[in-house]
Amino acid sequence: MAFHALQVVTTTAEKSDAERIAQAVLEKRLGACVQIGGPIDSRYWWNDRIETASEWLVTIKTLRELYPALEKLILDLHPYDQPEIVATPLEPLSAGYFQWLIEQVRPRP
Repeated sequence: MAFHALQVVTTTAEKSDAERIAQAVLEKRLGACVQIGGPIDSRYWWNDRIETASEWLVTIKTLRELYPALEKLILDLHPYDQPEIVATPLEPLSAGYFQWLIEQVRPRP
């Protein structure tokens, strides 16, 4: 089976929401690594006007095969009506890191 790595990002208004999402992703082994950065300044269209917010960036390293379950988990836990969930392929990727990523998301007995 060929695996394909992804980097998935979302943002939250509260650091505690970012931490809750990160913990759930790792506990369910839907990602090998979750980084939380911020706060960041975000500007975006919402309800026909430009909004400004301070947010926390959540970056998840995972496999494409896990994306549907990861997306569902984020949607289930996220407090936003329509959270940002963006996946970007990670290619090329160092062989050692890629192997580590694969090993971390494997289900445990």
